[in-house]
Amino acid sequence: MEQIKIGKFIAEERKAKGLTQRQLADALSISDKTVSKWECGKGLPEVSLMLPLCETLNITVNDLLSGERVCEVDYQKKAEENMMDLMKENQENKKRMALSVICGVITIIAVCSLIVIASYIELPVLTRIAVILLAVATAAAGIGAAAMLEVKAGYYECPHCKALFVPTMGEYVKGYHTLTKRKLTCPACGKRGMCKHRIVR
Repeated sequence: MEQIKIGKFIAEERKAKGLTQRQLADALSISDKTVSKWECGKGLPEVSLMLPLCETLNITVNDLLSGERVCEVDYQKKAEENMMDLMKENQENKKRMALSVICGVITIIAVCSLIVIASYIELPVLTRIAVILLAVATAAAGIGAAAMLEVKAGYYECPHCKALFVPTMGEYVKGYHTLTKRKLTCPACGKRGMCKHRIVR
């Protein structure tokens, strides 16, 4: 999906309707920051907001996902392209999630190996300290890489409004979590809760 193109299209259609970002946000019961984020190409509307957004702007979902008004002749072709883009995005999310798991497993094995070396093998004190520091650095780098892959692998679903969103890295790191959920603030409704991680839209 061309987020920048879609964002510019949303801005153009909003202005054509004579709406401010605040007015569009109020019509969708979201914050104007969310509308600004879309229009700057930094995110796409959640699936739950696409139909209400399209109704407000008097466009089709196909127009929205194409980032332009689609003529009837090209409608079927554009619909197929948009469906393929969504399928490709879902495949990429699955790959990122798999890479995140692999990265986590490799990190655990590497850190455990270094700890065993530092604990049970006769080493000079400075070498032992260096191995322990290497274990800490490996853990930090591995966890960081796995987190970066996971935060981009799919979406989180708000338990309140069911909107799908991708959290910022800062909020992701700070959020309390279980294996499948993470405590986050929804950018659509502004409520905080345990959001379920979803790989596909």
